[in-house]
Amino acid sequence: MATDPGIGYRIIAVVTGVKGECSAGHKTGDRFDISCYDCGGLCGFFYHDMFPNLMTFQFGGDLPWWDGNTITVQCPDMDNQVTIRLEREMRT
Repeated sequence: MATDPGIGYRIIAVVTGVKGECSAGHKTGDRFDISCYDCGGLCGFFYHDMFPNLMTFQFGGDLPWWDGNTITVQCPDMDNQVTIRLEREMRT
């Protein structure tokens, strides 16, 4: 198993909404760390879908539609969609 080497920003995921029922069991209000080295318990479908944004975000990149140190990502399962806010902060 990969070990997170602690490079880049720390990313905290906050579940802000669940439409239907998440197959991985996530509930609104859940908070967990996530990184390019640790999927944080997300199912492979969601993690795979968000990985390009996560990689850019973790290593300091920005896209014009992102809001500073916070972005919102959504699960690709449209019937049971989970919405997560990713927050990046400097590692201490």
